[in-house]
Parts: sequence; C-alpha cells; structure tokens
Amino acid sequence: VQLQASGGGLVQAGDSVRLSCAASGRTFSVTLGWFRQAPGKEREFVAALSWAGDSTSYADYVLGRSTILRDSAKNTVYLQINPLKPEDAAVYYCASSTTSKRGNRLGSPNEYEYWGQGTQVTVSS
Repeated sequence: VQLQASGGGLVQAGDSVRLSCAASGRTFSVTLGWFRQAPGKEREFVAALSWAGDSTSYADYVLGRSTILRDSAKNTVYLQINPLKPEDAAVYYCASSTTSKRGNRLGSPNEYEYWGQGTQVTVSS
C-alpha cells in the first residue's frame, strides 16, 4: 500500500483544515488512521475508520470538531478539523492496516503496517 498525504499548510486558529490521504496498491486496507506528531512529542492518534465504513474513532482532543471519512471511488480518506486550535499544529500522518481493530489497538501506531510521508499543519494564533 502506498499512502500519499496532502492538504496541510499554514492555517489560522479557528479556521478549518481538510487533509487527504490517497491510497494505492494491491493490498487492501481494512483500517485507516490519522496520527500526528508535534516537535519533541510522541506520535499520537487522531482518528481512524474502517474502510467498510461501519465504524470511526476519534481521540478525545479532537472529538466533536473533527471528521474522518472516505471516498471509496477515489480510494481516499479525509480528515477535517474545525475549528483548529494552536495545539493542533503538527505533522499529520495517515496510516493503514490490513486488519480490523478495536479499542486501544485503533490508537496504537504499532498496529499500522503502512504509513504516508506526512503533511505539516501550522496553526497561527
């Protein structure tokens, strides 16, 4: 699986951002997730969904202001965050796994086999 993340940039606090993750390759992704990593911090979970579309999961710090969704026709997963906060600034990575996950496994980076290159989101206040 090849994952291509895009959509980051400089965004003002209170505005929205939509990140895209285009998946390609022959291996089928069952679970897709977004993670982020700020300077000096560990990579943390943001959101995930099952490609079948029957479940989504969000980290508490983005719950209620973010949406993860997929476009099956385009093999693309999107992450929308609105409104952005200064603490949302980070490099955002999309990741995929060939297996379904529940609970804590959804939020563990070690559970994902494939990773995109990351896209930087900078939030100005």
